[in-house]
Amino acid sequence: MDRELVVEFARVTEAAAINCAHWIGRGQKNEADGAAVEAMRSMFDTLNISGTVVIGEGEMDEAPMLYIGEKLGKGGPEVDIAVDPLEGTNLTAKNKPGAIAVMAVAEKGGLLHAPDMYMDKIVVGPGAKGAIDINLTVEENVRNVAKALGKDVSDITVVILERQRHEHIIQAIKAIGGKVKLISDGDVSPVLLTGLPGGDVDMMLGVGGAPEGVLAAAAVKCLGGDMQGRLVPENDAEIVRAHSMGIDDLDRVLMLEDLVKTDDVMFIATGVTNGDLLRGVKFIEQYVITHSVVLRSKTGTVRFMETYHDYAKKPQYVKLK
Repeated sequence: MDRELVVEFARVTEAAAINCAHWIGRGQKNEADGAAVEAMRSMFDTLNISGTVVIGEGEMDEAPMLYIGEKLGKGGPEVDIAVDPLEGTNLTAKNKPGAIAVMAVAEKGGLLHAPDMYMDKIVVGPGAKGAIDINLTVEENVRNVAKALGKDVSDITVVILERQRHEHIIQAIKAIGGKVKLISDGDVSPVLLTGLPGGDVDMMLGVGGAPEGVLAAAAVKCLGGDMQGRLVPENDAEIVRAHSMGIDDLDRVLMLEDLVKTDDVMFIATGVTNGDLLRGVKFIEQYVITHSVVLRSKTGTVRFMETYHDYAKKPQYVKLK
């Protein structure tokens, strides 16, 4: 993919973040999500790509835009697109930290077409690449990661979604002296902290969305980390859905190379609310300020972008009344 597209893709997540930022703290998560989707869809129409949504907002009959299989762009190189216009709808509605607008782009066929169901995940940064095995116990994985990083188990921090289904993981980590960092929503953003230098997270464990798993895998690929996953269907309909998308063995361990099948992938995220890594959208006088991170696997580049958007010259960014 052309590296000049990096900035163009950043404009997509910036637009989504700005549009949904008007809904921060208003308690209306669906409206916030809709605003992000609308802005992202509109910006895609300006890009010189021939994109296909492989991770999106749902099926064609369920989502008015950015549905799985939708074609995007004005024409150009064929690419797979994974999007979550607003990861953290509840975070946005409640004005809590960590909401982002996020997307990943890869050459055609480069991203797993993941069904909308749960996925068990384990993620580490480059220092612990090769040290994880989703078939091992929590305790074994934590100890192996600590050994790979040259740390004591007591110095290992694991990010986990705060859900009842994860209570056994939380207790297992605490029992061997590890540290747990609980998050209320959004398991894509914490992945960045496992792979970036100076990040305060060593691992991420637990069950979250499979589509978000593919987005996370794109970031992991760019950062040189490691990830494994396994689909967790909850009913027969989800099993049928997985089979229809070409996933026959639901017990199969999905390695990073299964989730992201190419060495040419880009990951882009823009902060909506303030988080550990990205600052949220800020309105100052005639400007709206965004903070984004752009990753590219082909070069290993990590680029942070702070952008000032002038209302007078970008009338599409109008404050909500």
